[in-house]
Amino acid sequence: MENLHLKIAQVFKAFCDETRLAVLSHLQGGEQCACVLLERVSVSQPTLSHHMKILVESGVVDARKEGKWMYYSINQKGSENAARLLKELTAVTSKNELNEECCTWLKNLVAPKRAAVRPK
Repeated sequence: MENLHLKIAQVFKAFCDETRLAVLSHLQGGEQCACVLLERVSVSQPTLSHHMKILVESGVVDARKEGKWMYYSINQKGSENAARLLKELTAVTSKNELNEECCTWLKNLVAPKRAAVRPK
């Protein structure tokens, strides 16, 4: 389960930085060369490479090399996967029985103390 959460965190890490969000915004228009992205997001080349690595590892962005240039585009399946994960993680599936047990446990713990404190 921990490995699954690590993979999910890797996907959402892609969306947790304003530079990466700016890159994704630029990629909405289609595939872009790294040199174009570099100009548009106004970061250094090593910084852009770092952000692109995170985006590619998340599965949300594809990378391809042509000669010495890198080209990036939004991966439709990766995008759909991120949306599905968010929906699954935030879906309320059933009543949480643990909370009822917790409240029952708490009531049983507090009730005797209240009874002992009441004036007779």
